[in-house]
Amino acid sequence: MTDQHDAWRELAAQLRVDSIRSSSAAGSGHPTSSMSAADLMAVLMSKYLHYDFDNAEDPHNDHLIFSKGHASPLLYAMYKAAGAISDDEMLTFREFGSRIEGHPTPVLPWVDVATGSLGQGLPISVGVALAGKRMDRLPFRVWCLCGDSEMAEGSMWEAFESAGFNELDNLVAIIDVNRLGQTGPTMHEWDLDAYRRRAEAFGWNAITVDGHDVVAIDEALAAAVETTGRPTVIIAKTEKGHGVDAVSDQPGKHGKPLDEEAASIEQLGGRRDIRVDVPKPDTDVEPHVFESGELTLPSYEPGTKEATRKAFGEALVALGKADGKVIAIDGEVGNSTYTELFSDAIPERFVQSYIAEQQMIANAVGLQVRGWKPFAATFAAFLARAYDFVRMAAVSRANFAVVGSHAGVSIGEDGPSQMALEDLAAFRAVHGSTVLYPSDANATAALVPLMAEQPGIVFMRTTREKTPILYEPGEEFRIGGSRVVRTSDDDAVTLIGAGITLHEAMTAAAELANDGISARVIDLYSLKPVDAETVRTAARETGAIVTVEDHWPEGGIGDAVLEVLAEEQPHPPVVKLAVREMPGSGTPAELLHAAGIDADCIAEAARELVSRSGRTTTTQPQVGSGRRQ
Repeated sequence: MTDQHDAWRELAAQLRVDSIRSSSAAGSGHPTSSMSAADLMAVLMSKYLHYDFDNAEDPHNDHLIFSKGHASPLLYAMYKAAGAISDDEMLTFREFGSRIEGHPTPVLPWVDVATGSLGQGLPISVGVALAGKRMDRLPFRVWCLCGDSEMAEGSMWEAFESAGFNELDNLVAIIDVNRLGQTGPTMHEWDLDAYRRRAEAFGWNAITVDGHDVVAIDEALAAAVETTGRPTVIIAKTEKGHGVDAVSDQPGKHGKPLDEEAASIEQLGGRRDIRVDVPKPDTDVEPHVFESGELTLPSYEPGTKEATRKAFGEALVALGKADGKVIAIDGEVGNSTYTELFSDAIPERFVQSYIAEQQMIANAVGLQVRGWKPFAATFAAFLARAYDFVRMAAVSRANFAVVGSHAGVSIGEDGPSQMALEDLAAFRAVHGSTVLYPSDANATAALVPLMAEQPGIVFMRTTREKTPILYEPGEEFRIGGSRVVRTSDDDAVTLIGAGITLHEAMTAAAELANDGISARVIDLYSLKPVDAETVRTAARETGAIVTVEDHWPEGGIGDAVLEVLAEEQPHPPVVKLAVREMPGSGTPAELLHAAGIDADCIAEAARELVSRSGRTTTTQPQVGSGRRQ
């Protein structure tokens, strides 16, 4: 035993005491979950974590991610020991307006991502490690503290698979195996070999250790640092509530402050005020920079046809050549989303996540931590299983783009398992998100560069089928904009669509003109934010609106329009055409008609609406690109 070992034990005791104090001050929290990992973190921050707390933006810093985010009292106790926060601030834990929130979020500069939804910290750590190894090409290390309860989450094993496959030797996971979950024992309790065998099967270097023996922890961390060619996991046997007899390894103590704060602190040796000089990172190596060039977007001739999914792929290649920060992430469907074009042209900035959509979004979140600009693409239907990662990414204040192709009944014969019919609603519901649904290839190409610069999570829905080119190459599109693609002075109804339904609406407008009914047609390509001015003007001038969408009726185009009109009282009648019955297989034309969202159905709905108002016109409409002045 050495003075250093004694210092680590004293620091661990302080971390436990401060975890108890902050939780007691808040009247809530998870002190026992924090106490189990205190020895692990004491050794880590004293010797192996390289971090400049005075310069959180230093690209050379290591990254410490608490996948078990409920152990936040421990993390905040570490920040206090490092001198990053004061004791007074630490004790504002869970107070309204405090940075010391119930689970860590990036309101603190040393927190990379929000955690607390279990099963996410390790997958995101994989993304950060990929950034360091392949993009930044810096020697920083990613340390991730995991809980044993969250090892039941499938996303953790997606992360293990991905990290092992990518040989991420700059990633170290530490599993705090304290045996007890929220309601009782975890699946494997203290069977460390069960975890070890699984980790080794995924290609990891696995080390089992007594999580309260600082000497053994030191040796394990040293071995992890020396390991090359594969990631390391340290599987530590610990006690929940270690150090306090009243709660140590006791069920029913999860998520509660300790009953006897003073007695518990006394048993731990009382309060301390140890300050740790956390090692600084090596700054000799500069981050790698990829070349950037001029942006030359693809262009498509009006009157021809092209799928917006292909236009996205071609525009992403152009953007990637112009901006060395852009990264494409695929979910092993690149020949359908056309991210394979990026893989062929810029392979060094292409990340293959395979059929692991949670890991795909986690990769995007991890890469943007280091300032990269990820575009993650797959079939829109498959994004549903990664939705919690998207939700938490918003809590993380993350910035990245997501593209979902093959949406709606218009995909045809594949059937409902492949038809995203809730994606627009899902992404519109995400805090701070942007939702785009372009209707032709030139609009798609114009919007892709804007996605890379838009803050927050930006979702684009693309269409499987080739659709007519409506707009001239080089036309300007903006987030929050729209296009009036058909109008006259005497429009009796407005048809609002986007993507596939915009083209059906245009055909319907031509049919209505034959009946002497003039219809305005709006391409609502930006669903969030929406062009409220254009929608309200159309409502006032035409007096009737039909919205049409290849989506369930909840949360999509129709609801976006109704939200805008809610502030206009009274507003004209709005008919929402949407997919209302579970679809099956069929041709796109058959399915659009069966859903009541093809041109014939739109025209029929418009006729009925106009007949109720008694308004018809024969004025010759203006048809064109709808460029807004």
